[in-house]
Amino acid sequence: MADILYRIEPVDLTGHRYQVTLTIPAPAADQTVSLPVWIPGSYMVREFGRHLSGMTGRQGQTPVALTQLDKTTWQADCTGRTALVLQYQVYAFDNSVRTAWLDDERGFFNPTSLCLRVHGREADVHAVQLAGLPTGWDVATAMPAAAKGRNAFVSANYDELADHPFELGRFWRGSFDAGGVTHEFVVAGAWPGFDGARLLADTKRICAAQISFWHGRKKPPFQRYVFMLNVVEEGYGGLEHRASTALIANRRDLPRQGDPAKDASEGYLTLLGLISHEYFHTWNVKRLKPAEFLNYDYTRENYTELLWFFEGFTSYYDDLFLVRAGLIDAPRYLKLLTRTINGVAATPGRAVQSVAESSFDAWVKYYRQDENTANATVSYYTKGSLIALLLDLRLRATGEASLDDVMRGLWATCPDGGVTEAAILAQVEALAGPMLRLELLGWVHGRGDLPLNDALAANAVNIGADNAAWAAGLGLRLSEGPVTGIVVKSVLQGSAAAEAGLSAGDELLAVEGWRVRRFEDARQWVAPDQPFEVLLSRQQKVRSVRITPQAEAPLAATCALTLNHAAPAPAQALRKAWIGT
Repeated sequence: MADILYRIEPVDLTGHRYQVTLTIPAPAADQTVSLPVWIPGSYMVREFGRHLSGMTGRQGQTPVALTQLDKTTWQADCTGRTALVLQYQVYAFDNSVRTAWLDDERGFFNPTSLCLRVHGREADVHAVQLAGLPTGWDVATAMPAAAKGRNAFVSANYDELADHPFELGRFWRGSFDAGGVTHEFVVAGAWPGFDGARLLADTKRICAAQISFWHGRKKPPFQRYVFMLNVVEEGYGGLEHRASTALIANRRDLPRQGDPAKDASEGYLTLLGLISHEYFHTWNVKRLKPAEFLNYDYTRENYTELLWFFEGFTSYYDDLFLVRAGLIDAPRYLKLLTRTINGVAATPGRAVQSVAESSFDAWVKYYRQDENTANATVSYYTKGSLIALLLDLRLRATGEASLDDVMRGLWATCPDGGVTEAAILAQVEALAGPMLRLELLGWVHGRGDLPLNDALAANAVNIGADNAAWAAGLGLRLSEGPVTGIVVKSVLQGSAAAEAGLSAGDELLAVEGWRVRRFEDARQWVAPDQPFEVLLSRQQKVRSVRITPQAEAPLAATCALTLNHAAPAPAQALRKAWIGT
Protein backbone atom coordinates (compact mmCIF):
# COMPACT_ATOMS: atom_id res chain seq x y z
CA MET A 1 0.00 0.00 0.00
CA ALA A 2 1.23 3.52 -0.77
CA ASP A 3 2.32 5.83 2.02
CA ILE A 4 0.16 8.35 3.82
CA LEU A 5 1.49 11.52 2.13
CA TYR A 6 1.50 15.15 3.30
CA ARG A 7 2.44 17.78 0.73
CA ILE A 8 3.25 20.95 2.68
CA GLU A 9 3.59 24.33 0.97
CA PRO A 10 4.18 27.81 2.44
CA VAL A 11 1.53 29.45 0.24
CA ASP A 12 1.21 32.84 2.00
CA LEU A 13 4.34 34.08 3.76
CA THR A 14 3.01 37.43 4.94
CA GLY A 15 -0.36 35.87 5.78
CA HIS A 16 1.45 33.12 7.69
CA ARG A 17 -0.32 30.19 6.04
CA TYR A 18 0.77 26.72 5.06
CA GLN A 19 -1.27 24.64 2.66
CA VAL A 20 -1.39 20.90 3.34
CA THR A 21 -2.51 18.31 0.83
CA LEU A 22 -3.05 14.94 2.52
CA THR A 23 -3.35 11.84 0.33
CA ILE A 24 -4.82 8.71 1.96
CA PRO A 25 -4.59 5.58 -0.18
CA ALA A 26 -7.53 3.16 0.10
CA PRO A 27 -9.48 5.08 2.76
CA ALA A 28 -12.16 3.57 4.96
CA ALA A 29 -15.80 4.11 3.97
CA ASP A 30 -16.24 6.71 6.71
CA GLN A 31 -12.63 7.77 7.05
CA THR A 32 -11.98 9.79 10.20
CA VAL A 33 -9.08 12.24 10.61
CA SER A 34 -8.12 14.54 13.47
CA LEU A 35 -5.44 17.00 14.50
CA PRO A 36 -3.76 16.47 17.90
CA VAL A 37 -4.79 18.80 20.70
CA TRP A 38 -1.34 18.68 22.38
CA ILE A 39 2.28 17.91 21.59
CA PRO A 40 4.27 15.43 23.70
CA GLY A 41 6.71 17.22 25.98
CA SER A 42 4.48 20.26 26.46
CA TYR A 43 1.70 19.27 28.81
CA MET A 44 -1.19 21.54 27.93
CA VAL A 45 -4.13 21.12 25.58
CA ARG A 46 -3.38 23.76 22.94
CA GLU A 47 -6.19 23.09 20.46
CA PHE A 48 -4.07 23.10 17.29
CA GLY A 49 -7.22 22.58 15.24
CA ARG A 50 -8.27 26.18 15.81
CA HIS A 51 -5.73 27.24 13.17
CA LEU A 52 -6.96 24.80 10.50
CA SER A 53 -9.43 26.13 7.92
CA GLY A 54 -10.92 25.63 4.48
CA MET A 55 -10.70 21.83 4.33
CA THR A 56 -12.00 20.15 1.19
CA GLY A 57 -12.01 16.52 0.09
CA ARG A 58 -12.09 14.61 -3.18
CA GLN A 59 -11.64 11.15 -4.62
CA GLY A 60 -10.30 11.57 -8.12
CA GLN A 61 -12.39 14.42 -9.51
CA THR A 62 -15.37 13.68 -7.25
CA PRO A 63 -15.94 15.95 -4.25
CA VAL A 64 -16.23 14.18 -0.90
CA ALA A 65 -18.55 15.44 1.81
CA LEU A 66 -16.82 16.20 5.13
CA THR A 67 -18.59 16.25 8.49
CA GLN A 68 -16.95 17.84 11.53
CA LEU A 69 -17.53 15.59 14.55
CA ASP A 70 -15.93 17.74 17.23
CA LYS A 71 -13.43 20.56 17.70
CA THR A 72 -10.62 18.64 15.99
CA THR A 73 -12.13 15.63 14.18
CA TRP A 74 -13.64 15.23 10.69
CA GLN A 75 -15.27 12.33 8.86
CA ALA A 76 -15.10 11.87 5.09
CA ASP A 77 -17.97 10.16 3.23
CA CYS A 78 -15.80 8.00 0.97
CA THR A 79 -16.91 5.62 -1.78
CA GLY A 80 -14.80 2.78 -3.07
CA ARG A 81 -11.05 2.48 -2.54
CA THR A 82 -9.90 5.45 -4.60
CA ALA A 83 -7.36 7.61 -2.75
CA LEU A 84 -8.88 10.34 -0.58
CA VAL A 85 -7.25 13.75 -0.99
CA LEU A 86 -7.83 16.36 1.72
CA GLN A 87 -6.59 19.92 1.32
CA TYR A 88 -6.59 22.62 3.99
CA GLN A 89 -4.65 25.62 5.27
CA VAL A 90 -3.03 26.18 8.66
CA TYR A 91 -2.35 29.61 10.14
CA ALA A 92 1.17 29.64 11.61
CA PHE A 93 2.12 32.64 13.73
CA ASP A 94 3.37 31.23 17.04
CA ASN A 95 7.09 31.91 17.34
CA SER A 96 7.66 29.15 19.89
CA VAL A 97 8.97 25.58 19.85
CA ARG A 98 5.52 24.02 20.27
CA THR A 99 3.49 24.82 17.19
CA ALA A 100 4.18 26.44 13.79
CA TRP A 101 5.56 29.68 12.35
CA LEU A 102 5.77 31.19 8.88
CA ASP A 103 6.83 34.58 7.58
CA ASP A 104 8.94 35.89 4.71
CA GLU A 105 12.21 35.05 6.51
CA ARG A 106 11.63 31.74 8.27
CA GLY A 107 9.38 28.73 8.57
CA PHE A 108 9.06 26.19 11.37
CA PHE A 109 6.52 23.53 12.19
CA ASN A 110 5.82 20.52 14.32
CA PRO A 111 3.78 17.93 12.40
CA THR A 112 1.29 17.87 15.28
CA SER A 113 0.24 21.36 14.16
CA LEU A 114 -0.07 20.58 10.44
CA CYS A 115 -0.55 16.86 9.87
CA LEU A 116 -3.95 15.26 10.44
CA ARG A 117 -3.89 11.81 12.03
CA VAL A 118 -5.60 9.22 9.83
CA HIS A 119 -7.58 7.02 12.21
CA GLY A 120 -6.87 3.33 11.80
CA ARG A 121 -3.76 3.99 9.72
CA GLU A 122 -1.40 5.28 12.42
CA ALA A 123 0.97 2.33 11.89
CA ASP A 124 1.38 3.00 8.15
CA VAL A 125 4.43 4.70 6.70
CA HIS A 126 3.95 8.49 6.65
CA ALA A 127 5.76 10.70 4.13
CA VAL A 128 6.29 14.46 3.91
CA GLN A 129 6.93 16.36 0.69
CA LEU A 130 7.90 20.03 1.02
CA ALA A 131 6.99 22.12 -2.01
CA GLY A 132 7.08 25.74 -3.11
CA LEU A 133 9.86 26.85 -0.77
CA PRO A 134 11.15 30.37 -1.46
CA THR A 135 14.42 30.62 -3.37
CA GLY A 136 17.41 30.15 -1.10
CA TRP A 137 15.53 28.47 1.73
CA ASP A 138 17.12 25.41 3.32
CA VAL A 139 15.55 22.58 5.34
CA ALA A 140 16.65 21.05 8.65
CA THR A 141 15.01 18.02 10.23
CA ALA A 142 16.02 14.71 11.73
CA MET A 143 13.28 12.89 9.79
CA PRO A 144 14.99 10.45 7.41
CA ALA A 145 15.11 11.51 3.75
CA ALA A 146 13.00 9.50 1.33
CA ALA A 147 14.80 7.37 -1.22
CA LYS A 148 13.58 9.57 -4.05
CA GLY A 149 12.68 13.22 -4.38
CA ARG A 150 14.10 16.52 -3.18
CA ASN A 151 12.82 17.73 0.21
CA ALA A 152 11.02 14.43 0.66
CA PHE A 153 11.06 12.63 4.02
CA VAL A 154 9.60 9.48 5.51
CA SER A 155 8.60 8.16 8.96
CA ALA A 156 7.69 4.62 9.99
CA ASN A 157 4.38 5.65 11.60
CA TYR A 158 2.41 8.63 12.88
CA ASP A 159 4.12 8.77 16.29
CA GLU A 160 7.49 9.02 14.56
CA LEU A 161 6.16 11.67 12.17
CA ALA A 162 4.86 13.72 15.11
CA ASP A 163 8.32 13.62 16.71
CA HIS A 164 10.22 15.37 13.90
CA PRO A 165 9.98 19.19 13.69
CA PHE A 166 11.14 21.10 10.59
CA GLU A 167 13.18 24.32 10.36
CA LEU A 168 12.94 26.22 7.06
CA GLY A 169 14.72 29.31 5.78
CA ARG A 170 18.18 30.82 5.51
CA PHE A 171 20.02 29.78 8.64
CA TRP A 172 23.53 29.13 9.90
CA ARG A 173 24.50 25.47 9.89
CA GLY A 174 27.33 23.47 11.43
CA SER A 175 28.03 19.89 12.43
CA PHE A 176 30.23 17.69 14.59
CA ASP A 177 30.67 14.02 15.47
CA ALA A 178 30.04 12.73 19.01
CA GLY A 179 29.87 9.06 19.95
CA GLY A 180 30.04 8.05 16.31
CA VAL A 181 26.90 10.03 15.49
CA THR A 182 26.67 13.12 13.27
CA HIS A 183 25.11 16.07 15.08
CA GLU A 184 23.87 19.09 13.13
CA PHE A 185 23.28 22.51 14.65
CA VAL A 186 21.23 25.17 12.88
CA VAL A 187 20.74 28.72 14.16
CA ALA A 188 18.08 31.05 12.76
CA GLY A 189 18.13 34.79 13.38
CA ALA A 190 21.69 35.18 14.69
CA TRP A 191 23.55 38.49 14.57
CA PRO A 192 26.59 38.59 12.28
CA GLY A 193 29.75 37.69 14.15
CA PHE A 194 28.36 35.11 16.52
CA ASP A 195 30.88 32.40 17.36
CA GLY A 196 29.44 29.30 15.73
CA ALA A 197 32.65 27.34 16.16
CA ARG A 198 32.53 27.81 19.92
CA LEU A 199 28.86 26.84 20.09
CA LEU A 200 29.62 23.65 18.20
CA ALA A 201 32.67 22.82 20.33
CA ASP A 202 30.84 23.36 23.63
CA THR A 203 27.79 21.43 22.48
CA LYS A 204 30.00 18.56 21.33
CA ARG A 205 31.50 18.30 24.81
CA ILE A 206 28.03 18.09 26.34
CA CYS A 207 26.89 15.44 23.86
CA ALA A 208 30.02 13.34 24.24
CA ALA A 209 29.69 13.39 28.03
CA GLN A 210 26.04 12.33 27.93
CA ILE A 211 26.58 9.56 25.37
CA SER A 212 29.39 8.22 27.53
CA PHE A 213 27.13 8.44 30.59
CA TRP A 214 24.44 6.29 29.02
CA HIS A 215 26.42 3.98 26.73
CA GLY A 216 30.13 4.08 27.55
CA ARG A 217 31.93 3.40 24.27
CA LYS A 218 28.83 2.09 22.50
CA LYS A 219 26.85 4.11 19.96
CA PRO A 220 23.58 5.75 21.04
CA PRO A 221 20.23 4.54 19.65
CA PHE A 222 19.94 7.19 16.92
CA GLN A 223 21.78 7.67 13.64
CA ARG A 224 21.94 11.48 13.61
CA TYR A 225 20.77 14.35 15.75
CA VAL A 226 19.70 17.92 14.93
CA PHE A 227 19.67 20.99 17.20
CA MET A 228 17.34 23.72 15.85
CA LEU A 229 17.91 27.04 17.62
CA ASN A 230 15.76 30.08 16.91
CA VAL A 231 17.27 33.20 18.50
CA VAL A 232 14.99 36.15 19.23
CA GLU A 233 15.08 39.40 21.18
CA GLU A 234 13.43 37.83 24.23
CA GLY A 235 12.69 34.15 24.59
CA TYR A 236 13.69 30.91 26.25
CA GLY A 237 12.60 27.31 25.98
CA GLY A 238 13.04 23.96 24.33
CA LEU A 239 11.10 20.90 23.27
CA GLU A 240 12.70 17.50 23.06
CA HIS A 241 12.26 14.97 20.26
CA ARG A 242 13.64 11.50 19.59
CA ALA A 243 16.50 12.69 17.36
CA SER A 244 16.32 16.47 17.55
CA THR A 245 15.34 19.39 19.70
CA ALA A 246 13.75 22.75 18.96
CA LEU A 247 15.23 25.59 21.03
CA ILE A 248 14.51 29.29 21.47
CA ALA A 249 16.86 31.70 23.24
CA ASN A 250 17.87 35.34 23.47
CA ARG A 251 19.94 36.52 20.52
CA ARG A 252 22.33 38.35 22.85
CA ASP A 253 23.15 35.10 24.66
CA LEU A 254 24.96 33.56 21.71
CA PRO A 255 28.76 33.53 22.08
CA ARG A 256 30.55 36.34 20.24
CA GLN A 257 33.72 35.96 18.24
CA GLY A 258 36.66 37.22 20.28
CA ASP A 259 35.03 36.65 23.68
CA PRO A 260 37.37 34.74 26.04
CA ALA A 261 36.19 31.18 26.61
CA LYS A 262 36.88 31.41 30.34
CA ASP A 263 34.47 34.33 30.72
CA ALA A 264 31.23 32.73 29.57
CA SER A 265 28.29 35.05 30.21
CA GLU A 266 25.39 34.01 32.40
CA GLY A 267 23.18 34.11 29.32
CA TYR A 268 25.44 31.76 27.38
CA LEU A 269 25.63 29.36 30.32
CA THR A 270 21.83 29.39 30.44
CA LEU A 271 21.77 28.47 26.75
CA LEU A 272 24.28 25.64 27.30
CA GLY A 273 22.17 24.40 30.21
CA LEU A 274 19.12 24.37 27.92
CA ILE A 275 21.04 22.42 25.27
CA SER A 276 22.19 19.95 27.93
CA HIS A 277 18.64 19.60 29.30
CA GLU A 278 17.00 18.86 25.97
CA TYR A 279 19.75 16.47 24.86
CA PHE A 280 19.43 14.48 28.11
CA HIS A 281 15.74 14.08 27.28
CA THR A 282 16.79 12.02 24.26
CA TRP A 283 17.04 9.23 26.83
CA ASN A 284 15.04 10.44 29.82
CA VAL A 285 11.49 10.96 28.50
CA LYS A 286 11.85 10.03 24.83
CA ARG A 287 13.08 6.45 25.31
CA LEU A 288 12.59 6.04 29.02
CA LYS A 289 9.17 7.55 29.67
CA PRO A 290 6.22 7.32 32.05
CA ALA A 291 4.44 4.03 31.44
CA GLU A 292 1.31 6.13 30.82
CA PHE A 293 3.07 7.63 27.75
CA LEU A 294 3.86 4.37 25.94
CA ASN A 295 0.78 4.94 23.78
CA TYR A 296 -0.02 8.62 23.35
CA ASP A 297 -3.63 9.73 23.19
CA TYR A 298 -3.51 12.85 21.01
CA THR A 299 -7.15 13.74 21.71
CA ARG A 300 -6.90 14.57 25.42
CA GLU A 301 -4.69 15.08 28.46
CA ASN A 302 -2.27 12.23 29.26
CA TYR A 303 -1.78 12.24 33.03
CA THR A 304 1.27 11.10 34.99
CA GLU A 305 2.70 11.79 38.46
CA LEU A 306 6.27 11.23 37.26
CA LEU A 307 7.30 14.56 35.72
CA TRP A 308 9.33 15.22 38.90
CA PHE A 309 11.56 12.43 37.62
CA PHE A 310 11.54 13.05 33.88
CA GLU A 311 11.76 16.85 34.05
CA GLY A 312 13.15 17.34 37.57
CA PHE A 313 15.97 14.79 37.32
CA THR A 314 16.79 16.05 33.84
CA SER A 315 16.99 19.57 35.32
CA TYR A 316 19.49 18.26 37.88
CA TYR A 317 21.67 16.67 35.26
CA ASP A 318 21.62 19.57 32.77
CA ASP A 319 23.95 21.84 34.78
CA LEU A 320 25.83 18.87 36.24
CA PHE A 321 26.87 17.91 32.72
CA LEU A 322 28.30 21.40 32.21
CA VAL A 323 30.68 20.47 35.04
CA ARG A 324 31.39 17.00 33.66
CA ALA A 325 32.03 18.45 30.21
CA GLY A 326 34.52 20.93 31.69
CA LEU A 327 32.47 24.00 30.72
CA ILE A 328 32.07 25.32 34.28
CA ASP A 329 33.93 24.68 37.52
CA ALA A 330 32.62 23.67 40.94
CA PRO A 331 32.22 27.23 42.35
CA ARG A 332 30.18 28.33 39.34
CA TYR A 333 28.05 25.20 39.54
CA LEU A 334 27.28 25.97 43.19
CA LYS A 335 26.09 29.43 42.14
CA LEU A 336 23.63 27.84 39.73
CA LEU A 337 22.52 25.43 42.44
CA THR A 338 22.10 28.30 44.91
CA ARG A 339 19.69 29.98 42.50
CA THR A 340 17.53 26.85 42.30
CA ILE A 341 17.45 26.32 46.07
CA ASN A 342 16.51 29.95 46.72
CA GLY A 343 13.87 29.88 44.00
CA VAL A 344 12.09 26.93 45.61
CA ALA A 345 12.43 28.47 49.08
CA ALA A 346 10.74 31.66 47.83
CA THR A 347 7.69 29.71 46.61
CA PRO A 348 4.94 29.42 49.27
CA GLY A 349 3.21 26.83 47.08
CA ARG A 350 5.83 24.26 48.06
CA ALA A 351 3.82 23.77 51.28
CA VAL A 352 0.58 23.38 49.30
CA GLN A 353 1.47 20.93 46.57
CA SER A 354 3.78 17.92 46.28
CA VAL A 355 5.87 17.37 43.16
CA ALA A 356 3.74 14.32 42.31
CA GLU A 357 0.62 16.50 42.49
CA SER A 358 2.40 19.22 40.51
CA SER A 359 3.11 16.70 37.76
CA PHE A 360 -0.47 15.47 37.60
CA ASP A 361 -1.79 19.06 37.53
CA ALA A 362 0.68 20.27 34.88
CA TRP A 363 -2.10 20.41 32.28
CA VAL A 364 -4.04 23.08 34.15
CA LYS A 365 -1.50 24.69 36.50
CA TYR A 366 2.15 24.63 35.45
CA TYR A 367 1.38 25.58 31.84
CA ARG A 368 -1.31 28.08 32.83
CA GLN A 369 0.56 30.21 35.33
CA ASP A 370 -0.95 33.37 36.76
CA GLU A 371 -0.42 35.81 39.62
CA ASN A 372 -1.29 33.15 42.22
CA THR A 373 0.88 30.35 40.84
CA ALA A 374 3.71 30.84 43.34
CA ASN A 375 1.26 30.62 46.23
CA ALA A 376 -0.55 27.48 45.07
CA THR A 377 1.99 25.32 43.23
CA VAL A 378 5.55 24.07 43.25
CA SER A 379 7.58 23.42 40.11
CA TYR A 380 8.31 19.76 39.40
CA TYR A 381 11.32 21.07 37.47
CA THR A 382 13.05 22.92 40.31
CA LYS A 383 11.96 20.95 43.36
CA GLY A 384 12.29 17.78 41.32
CA SER A 385 15.90 18.72 40.58
CA LEU A 386 16.54 19.25 44.30
CA ILE A 387 15.09 15.80 45.04
CA ALA A 388 17.54 14.42 42.47
CA LEU A 389 20.38 16.33 44.16
CA LEU A 390 19.44 15.04 47.60
CA LEU A 391 19.04 11.47 46.37
CA ASP A 392 22.40 11.65 44.58
CA LEU A 393 24.20 12.94 47.68
CA ARG A 394 22.55 10.35 49.92
CA LEU A 395 23.49 7.55 47.52
CA ARG A 396 27.06 8.83 47.31
CA ALA A 397 27.25 8.85 51.11
CA THR A 398 26.94 5.05 51.00
CA GLY A 399 30.30 4.99 49.24
CA GLU A 400 29.04 2.48 46.69
CA ALA A 401 26.48 4.16 44.44
CA SER A 402 25.18 7.40 42.94
CA LEU A 403 22.16 8.64 41.03
CA ASP A 404 24.01 7.66 37.85
CA ASP A 405 23.47 4.03 38.85
CA VAL A 406 19.72 4.60 39.24
CA MET A 407 19.45 6.13 35.77
CA ARG A 408 21.50 3.46 34.05
CA GLY A 409 19.71 0.76 36.05
CA LEU A 410 16.36 1.93 34.70
CA TRP A 411 17.80 1.98 31.18
CA ALA A 412 18.84 -1.65 31.61
CA THR A 413 15.69 -2.94 33.34
CA CYS A 414 12.90 -1.19 31.41
CA PRO A 415 13.17 -2.80 27.96
CA ASP A 416 9.96 -1.24 26.62
CA GLY A 417 10.92 2.16 28.04
CA GLY A 418 7.92 2.35 30.35
CA VAL A 419 8.93 3.62 33.80
CA THR A 420 6.77 3.49 36.92
CA GLU A 421 7.28 4.93 40.37
CA ALA A 422 7.71 1.37 41.62
CA ALA A 423 10.57 0.82 39.17
CA ILE A 424 12.37 3.93 40.37
CA LEU A 425 11.92 2.99 44.01
CA ALA A 426 13.14 -0.55 43.31
CA GLN A 427 16.38 0.81 41.85
CA VAL A 428 16.94 3.00 44.91
CA GLU A 429 16.20 0.17 47.34
CA ALA A 430 18.55 -2.19 45.51
CA LEU A 431 21.38 0.33 45.84
CA ALA A 432 20.78 1.75 49.32
CA GLY A 433 18.13 -0.24 51.15
CA PRO A 434 14.49 0.29 52.15
CA MET A 435 15.03 3.37 54.35
CA LEU A 436 16.16 5.58 51.47
CA ARG A 437 13.30 4.23 49.38
CA LEU A 438 10.85 5.39 52.04
CA GLU A 439 12.55 8.77 52.31
CA LEU A 440 12.29 9.27 48.56
CA LEU A 441 8.57 8.47 48.74
CA GLY A 442 8.21 11.16 51.40
CA TRP A 443 10.10 13.76 49.37
CA VAL A 444 7.99 13.08 46.26
CA HIS A 445 4.54 12.91 47.88
CA GLY A 446 5.13 15.21 50.84
CA ARG A 447 4.96 18.98 51.05
CA GLY A 448 7.76 19.65 53.49
CA ASP A 449 11.16 21.18 52.85
CA LEU A 450 13.96 18.87 51.82
CA PRO A 451 16.80 18.11 54.28
CA LEU A 452 19.47 19.46 51.95
CA ASN A 453 21.78 21.24 54.40
CA ASP A 454 23.21 18.14 56.07
CA ALA A 455 23.71 16.39 52.75
CA LEU A 456 25.54 19.39 51.28
CA ALA A 457 27.67 19.84 54.39
CA ALA A 458 28.66 16.17 54.18
CA ASN A 459 30.00 16.94 50.69
CA ALA A 460 32.20 19.84 51.85
CA VAL A 461 29.78 22.59 50.80
CA ASN A 462 29.20 25.64 53.01
CA ILE A 463 25.60 26.84 53.31
CA GLY A 464 25.97 30.51 54.12
CA ALA A 465 23.23 33.05 54.79
CA ASP A 466 22.40 35.73 52.25
CA ASN A 467 19.70 38.36 51.77
CA ALA A 468 17.18 38.41 48.97
CA ALA A 469 16.54 41.49 46.89
CA TRP A 470 14.42 44.01 48.79
CA ALA A 471 11.22 43.47 46.83
CA ALA A 472 11.56 39.68 46.96
CA GLY A 473 12.11 39.77 50.71
CA LEU A 474 8.89 41.74 51.10
CA GLY A 475 7.02 39.15 49.02
CA LEU A 476 6.71 41.20 45.84
CA ARG A 477 7.35 40.09 42.29
CA LEU A 478 7.46 43.17 40.10
CA SER A 479 7.60 44.33 36.54
CA GLU A 480 9.42 47.63 36.45
CA GLY A 481 11.22 50.04 34.17
CA PRO A 482 11.89 53.73 33.52
CA VAL A 483 9.03 53.96 31.01
CA THR A 484 6.46 51.46 32.24
CA GLY A 485 6.77 52.19 35.96
CA ILE A 486 6.35 49.52 38.63
CA VAL A 487 3.54 46.97 38.41
CA VAL A 488 2.99 44.16 40.91
CA LYS A 489 2.98 40.79 39.13
CA SER A 490 2.26 38.70 42.24
CA VAL A 491 2.19 38.91 46.03
CA LEU A 492 3.46 35.94 48.01
CA GLN A 493 1.28 34.58 50.81
CA GLY A 494 2.45 35.27 54.36
CA SER A 495 4.72 38.11 53.27
CA ALA A 496 4.91 41.70 54.47
CA ALA A 497 3.39 42.84 51.17
CA ALA A 498 0.45 40.47 51.62
CA GLU A 499 -0.16 41.67 55.16
CA ALA A 500 -0.13 45.27 53.88
CA GLY A 501 -2.87 44.42 51.39
CA LEU A 502 -0.97 44.79 48.12
CA SER A 503 -2.42 42.97 45.14
CA ALA A 504 -1.34 41.80 41.70
CA GLY A 505 -1.98 44.57 39.19
CA ASP A 506 -1.21 47.42 41.59
CA GLU A 507 0.95 50.17 40.10
CA LEU A 508 3.43 51.51 42.65
CA LEU A 509 3.76 55.27 42.29
CA ALA A 510 5.75 56.58 45.24
CA VAL A 511 7.56 55.44 48.39
CA GLU A 512 7.57 57.77 51.40
CA GLY A 513 6.46 60.65 49.17
CA TRP A 514 9.10 60.14 46.47
CA ARG A 515 8.12 59.14 42.90
CA VAL A 516 9.80 55.90 41.88
CA ARG A 517 10.32 54.05 38.62
CA ARG A 518 12.52 51.36 40.15
CA PHE A 519 11.50 50.00 43.53
CA GLU A 520 15.07 49.32 44.64
CA ASP A 521 15.86 53.07 44.41
CA ALA A 522 13.74 53.66 47.52
CA ARG A 523 16.30 51.87 49.67
CA GLN A 524 18.30 55.09 49.55
CA TRP A 525 15.77 56.89 51.79
CA VAL A 526 13.88 54.08 53.54
CA ALA A 527 15.54 52.89 56.74
CA PRO A 528 16.19 49.14 56.83
CA ASP A 529 13.49 47.11 58.59
CA GLN A 530 11.34 50.21 59.20
CA PRO A 531 7.69 50.61 58.11
CA PHE A 532 7.14 52.81 55.05
CA GLU A 533 4.27 54.25 53.02
CA VAL A 534 3.62 53.26 49.43
CA LEU A 535 1.34 55.25 47.13
CA LEU A 536 -0.28 53.06 44.52
CA SER A 537 -2.93 53.04 41.82
CA ARG A 538 -5.49 50.23 41.73
CA GLN A 539 -8.23 50.23 39.10
CA GLN A 540 -7.75 53.99 38.57
CA LYS A 541 -8.06 54.76 42.29
CA VAL A 542 -5.04 56.11 44.14
CA ARG A 543 -4.50 54.85 47.67
CA SER A 544 -1.78 54.53 50.27
CA VAL A 545 -0.69 51.42 52.14
CA ARG A 546 1.85 50.91 54.91
CA ILE A 547 4.33 48.04 54.60
CA THR A 548 5.90 46.75 57.81
CA PRO A 549 8.90 44.50 57.17
CA GLN A 550 8.74 41.26 59.12
CA ALA A 551 11.26 40.69 61.89
CA GLU A 552 11.76 37.10 60.75
CA ALA A 553 10.89 37.00 57.07
CA PRO A 554 11.47 33.57 55.54
CA LEU A 555 11.23 35.00 52.04
CA ALA A 556 14.10 37.40 52.81
CA ALA A 557 16.42 34.66 54.05
CA THR A 558 18.37 33.01 51.25
CA CYS A 559 21.43 30.83 51.12
CA ALA A 560 24.75 31.02 49.30
CA LEU A 561 26.67 27.82 48.59
CA THR A 562 30.47 27.82 48.55
CA LEU A 563 33.26 25.27 48.70
CA ASN A 564 34.34 24.31 52.21
CA HIS A 565 38.08 23.87 51.91
CA ALA A 566 38.38 23.21 55.64
CA ALA A 567 36.05 20.21 55.61
CA PRO A 568 37.39 16.80 56.62
CA ALA A 569 39.16 14.86 53.90
CA PRO A 570 36.33 12.29 53.43
CA ALA A 571 33.83 15.10 52.78
CA GLN A 572 36.18 16.75 50.27
CA ALA A 573 36.65 13.38 48.56
CA LEU A 574 32.86 13.05 48.21
CA ARG A 575 32.62 16.53 46.73
CA LYS A 576 35.45 15.85 44.31
CA ALA A 577 33.69 12.70 43.08
CA TRP A 578 30.48 14.70 42.70
CA ILE A 579 31.53 18.03 41.11
CA GLY A 580 35.30 18.09 41.10
CA THR A 581 37.39 20.70 42.90
